[in-house]
Amino acid sequence: MGLVFTSPQQAADAVGSDLGCSAWLTIDQARIDTFAEATGDHQWIHTDPERARHGPFGCTVAHGYLTFSLINNFLPDLFRAEGMKMGVNYGAERVRFPAPVPVGARVRAAGLLLKADILDGNALQSTVRVTMELEGAEKPGCVADIMGRYYF
Repeated sequence: MGLVFTSPQQAADAVGSDLGCSAWLTIDQARIDTFAEATGDHQWIHTDPERARHGPFGCTVAHGYLTFSLINNFLPDLFRAEGMKMGVNYGAERVRFPAPVPVGARVRAAGLLLKADILDGNALQSTVRVTMELEGAEKPGCVADIMGRYYF
């Protein structure tokens, strides 16, 4: 279950920690289509299974940003503050998409706590490297350094 912390110092003391992995999630066509609808990105490699069958990946693939957006779903399994007043997404660094995520693939997040800087004594700015692993694949679907701020 990753790192659960109740103070900025607890997180700062854990820098360099492997945060483990989340549960697996299957990427189905309905999720891909819903993301396409929400973002307006209806490129055929994502939304047209028949055409995609003859395309470069042999099937539809998830949008890179869909894979990236799922980090928010998995992050609490890896790194979570308890007893805070407020937490906010602060940004992301070094986002990359090393491999396509084919429809039907199972993904999970693995985490590594890169930084945990104490701000004003009662807040924390963290950077967690999240690797979106693909079951049975050599390369991940996404790797991103996710920054968050937690106020206690």
